[in-house]
Amino acid sequence: MFQARAGDHNDLAMPGAAAVGAMLAARLGLPASVIGRPEPALNSGWRSELDAALPALRALAEHHAAILRRGAVPLTAATRCAVSLAMLPVVASQRPDACVVWFDAHADFHTPHTSASGYLGGMVLAGACGLWDSGLGAGLAVGNVVLVGGRDIDPAEQALIDAGTLRLVTAGAGLADELRRAIAGRPVYLHLDCDVLEPGIVPTDYRCTGGLSLAELGAACAVVAEHELVGVEIAEFEHAWQAGGAPVSPAALLDALRPLLERLPAGA
Repeated sequence: MFQARAGDHNDLAMPGAAAVGAMLAARLGLPASVIGRPEPALNSGWRSELDAALPALRALAEHHAAILRRGAVPLTAATRCAVSLAMLPVVASQRPDACVVWFDAHADFHTPHTSASGYLGGMVLAGACGLWDSGLGAGLAVGNVVLVGGRDIDPAEQALIDAGTLRLVTAGAGLADELRRAIAGRPVYLHLDCDVLEPGIVPTDYRCTGGLSLAELGAACAVVAEHELVGVEIAEFEHAWQAGGAPVSPAALLDALRPLLERLPAGA
């Protein structure tokens, strides 16, 4: 599990990732490795956020690479989407055949020059695809990215989708079939930003209406489970609905991921 800050607006995702990681370890009977330590959120621009996160992100990249090198499947409880800046280049290097299935309400395909907000988490896929230099590597082919459930998409990102550069699978009755076609038999590395879900299901930083239900997420995971699983990362689960609030269990979320978790090989 990743415990350092990485583009956090608040302090809720660090204990959230700890809760997800602890429950995954208990359910799967696996030891949990911890990368980084919690610190107060900076809630600042992308450059200062990235500089502060880089030591922990580099440690995570090394850890991720070691898991993939031994042929195991990394399962990561991350805090924020920005953490994927460390992991996606490793996946692209070691498994260039893998399709990155990106469950997220947002496309996360901005660069520092196109982002109006300067939010680091909104630049992850663009960084991994080499559109800007994060200092953590690149190498991910845009054609190997499938965005699922995206709906809060900025015009520049929508232009990439409209041009067919970035593949979007939308929520709805045909999601499972469309996702299967988009994966096209390739191995899958799955990223889950919890804001892909309908607001009110689990606590998240961003809340965008029109999201997936847990049943729809489970059905989509069943499609992914039909393919070779390269890795799974779970991000943006917040510990409570508000600062100081009662802790929220990730149990229902992890229940929806059961089709994937059941496919993990021993020692994942």
